[in-house]
Amino acid sequence: MSETRYDAYSFALASLENERRLRTVPEHRERGEWIDLCSNDYMGLSTIEGELHQEFGSLYSDAAFSASASRLLALDQRYHNRLEGLLGDLYGRPALLFNSGYHANTGVVAALNLPGTLFVSDKLIHASMIDGLRAGRCEFLRFRHNDMAALERILAKEAAKHERVVVMTESLFSMDGDLAPLPEMVELRREYPNVLLYVDEAHAFGVRGKQGLGLAEELGVLDDIDILVGTLGKAAYSAGAFCIATKVMHDYLLNTARSFIFSTALPPVNMAWSLVTVKRLTEMKRERTYLRELSRFFRGGLISAGFDVPEGDSPIVPLITGDAAKAIEWAARLREAHIVAMPIRRPTVPEGGERIRFSLNAALTWEEAGTVIDNINKCRP
Repeated sequence: MSETRYDAYSFALASLENERRLRTVPEHRERGEWIDLCSNDYMGLSTIEGELHQEFGSLYSDAAFSASASRLLALDQRYHNRLEGLLGDLYGRPALLFNSGYHANTGVVAALNLPGTLFVSDKLIHASMIDGLRAGRCEFLRFRHNDMAALERILAKEAAKHERVVVMTESLFSMDGDLAPLPEMVELRREYPNVLLYVDEAHAFGVRGKQGLGLAEELGVLDDIDILVGTLGKAAYSAGAFCIATKVMHDYLLNTARSFIFSTALPPVNMAWSLVTVKRLTEMKRERTYLRELSRFFRGGLISAGFDVPEGDSPIVPLITGDAAKAIEWAARLREAHIVAMPIRRPTVPEGGERIRFSLNAALTWEEAGTVIDNINKCRP
């Protein structure tokens, strides 16, 4: 029987369904009726949206809803420039805006691949960084997650063979919720003069550091990070992303990062909104402290109940099931209690690493966190 033009795609979908990996877009749910542990709104800005709207309306009511061109062509650059200026002032180095964290990582990584460059990455870096390596046809090696001895062995063997080595990591890892050993990575950077350190702070921006600038700020190593990427669509409750780098690297990326050059710029209204939310994030020291305390409480409650949950104080809490079907069943039972926490399956995590990922936020109360722990215990498959 001859194959119709879509049969192969239907077969691929059926295979995903058989493996319990078929994904669909969730149905709409009204805020306030659910305990949302899926969102990356770590600082709970959605709960004060009305207050933020008032500030936004009083300051930026003229912001346009479309840029209608790329950054290199658009006439209306006011709010893009202001936001880059704000971020540049906060970090002490120039900022370059991108349309998303995915655009930032794919564009920046690929652009960094000049002849003579070796990339060395943590095995658990985000898919967007991996896609940047593939798009740029980069030569790269990987080291075991957070294993500084393994990284040092690679550098000792390879650094002298290449003009430059770009070491890549996340700061707060999106799936396991653990932290990169940035001080040790900085020491290796100092030891090897041709090493550049690339850090994706997507899940740490707004959450860690005195002003919410990320783990590098918290640990006092900002000046030793050559390329820092942050997102505006998570704790900042907006859209877009940014790259922080030296003036030379900023200008180089502006001229070579294809995702920057060939994308219509984000609407000025989004950039104006980010001016409001980023400024608010810098003032949320109390909320950051509360979120870390809540995260320790939540993890401790699950560990005491016998669940496979790592210790720590980040708001990303993985509950390992090791099986896609179990993760799906657990998430379904939690939904019956109006708790939303999504199952994470391959290819997002490796086989055997299937899990429920709980994303906590600073608007979650102690009582709600306790309710979630109780329901997790009740929903045990």
